[in-house]
Amino acid sequence: MTNLRIGDLTGEVSSLAFVANMTLLKTLVLRNSRISDNLASADFSKFVNLNYLDLSFNSITGKVSPTLLNLNTLNFLFLGSNNLSGSLPDMISPSLTTIDLSYNMLSGRYPSWVNMNNLHVNLVWNNFVIDNSNNSTLPSGLNCLQRDTPCFIGSPSHSSFAVDSGGKRPIRGSGNTIYEPDDASLQGASYYVTNSTRWGVSNIGKFVDSPNGSYIIDTSRLFTDALDSELFETARMAPSSLRYYGIGLKNGLYHVVLQFAEIFFPDDQTHLPVEYLLLASLVQGDLKETDFDIKKQTNGKSYTVIQRQYTVEVMNNFIGIHLFWAGKGTCCIPEPGFYGPSISALSVFSYDSNGEEDPGPQKNSTTNNTGLVVGVVVCVAVLGFLALAGAFIWRQKRRKLEVEMEELFGIVGRPNVFSYGEIKSATGSFSPSNILGRGGYGLVYKGKLLDGRMVAESSCLLHLIKGKRSS
Repeated sequence: MTNLRIGDLTGEVSSLAFVANMTLLKTLVLRNSRISDNLASADFSKFVNLNYLDLSFNSITGKVSPTLLNLNTLNFLFLGSNNLSGSLPDMISPSLTTIDLSYNMLSGRYPSWVNMNNLHVNLVWNNFVIDNSNNSTLPSGLNCLQRDTPCFIGSPSHSSFAVDSGGKRPIRGSGNTIYEPDDASLQGASYYVTNSTRWGVSNIGKFVDSPNGSYIIDTSRLFTDALDSELFETARMAPSSLRYYGIGLKNGLYHVVLQFAEIFFPDDQTHLPVEYLLLASLVQGDLKETDFDIKKQTNGKSYTVIQRQYTVEVMNNFIGIHLFWAGKGTCCIPEPGFYGPSISALSVFSYDSNGEEDPGPQKNSTTNNTGLVVGVVVCVAVLGFLALAGAFIWRQKRRKLEVEMEELFGIVGRPNVFSYGEIKSATGSFSPSNILGRGGYGLVYKGKLLDGRMVAESSCLLHLIKGKRSS
């Protein structure tokens, strides 16, 4: 036997003993097979033809032996998501091109061979010492993806992030969310952290039957039922495990939205991919979905968007989202190598942020205060201008009215104005003998002014004047 692939088992745990004599194997895959054993239980020095070894997602303990890393024919080694400990050997075989040691308990400083050309190494979520004295050509941000997640602990910088998986430029989605592009060139064991150290991504696995299998997929098909259709033109795919991380988040409750779309399988295809989705804060590790089939969720319709929304508590200023292939479904349609979890976009935001774009850390408080002062000054200036303009208009209207009144008085003369006492004296204290008759406004009195002029006064007007005088 030269090829043995077993994966995603349930039931009783097993050991590595049953493969000890299969020394002719070229490919050995025991991924997620409930193996609980020490790595030294199998003498891999006898596996002289071994090219591909995958023991990931088990409960294997012990150290990574120099013998295993120096097999002359070994190209691909996946030992991630186990309980391996200790430091790494100083030498490896030049034949190795892909090494996954993520999610173990490894420690110490990583050796110089991590700088080898054409070598893809994933050391995420271990206990390595990473400082200026431990230089390497590994992508930056690894220090933020170790078990103690030292970045921004106690001093968070963000309350949201959003990612367009496979995208090439930022996209402003509905709700004013800015989706940052994730077009990192990830391989079988690699990771990426943004320059702003806001989020990261880790990819594990190799498309065994397709040496040129792509980790980013795209389509020219339009999604007419989606609010943000551009998000679904691309997706990131992984043959085994795909994780996204939020770094430096403020602690508290967050709203997580994952967006998927089936873009591989036309509606007339009967072969359906099955995916296994694990979403969790790394503090909680909650399982959210099992056997998640994108196309089944759309009732068999392709090019249709599916959303999953969750409430997750962020602790230690860090969140992790894990998509994991369950080993089910097709591996070869529409062509060999297309299988595993895929995602088009994701967004994570605090319930306090209401989904609005988080500007990130504010680095210059002086600039912010200056902006506030300038804003207040501008507002005061505008209000002052409006007040002066209003006063000017009022004075112009009043002056126009005065001019019109002067013109009227020039034609008809100015009216005579008499006091209540003068009217009372002229009418003999409103003597009945001076009543001339009744008009439309009541009784009309005859009166004689001090200068001898005769006048007629209406009682309605007199009562009005008297009322004003009394008040």
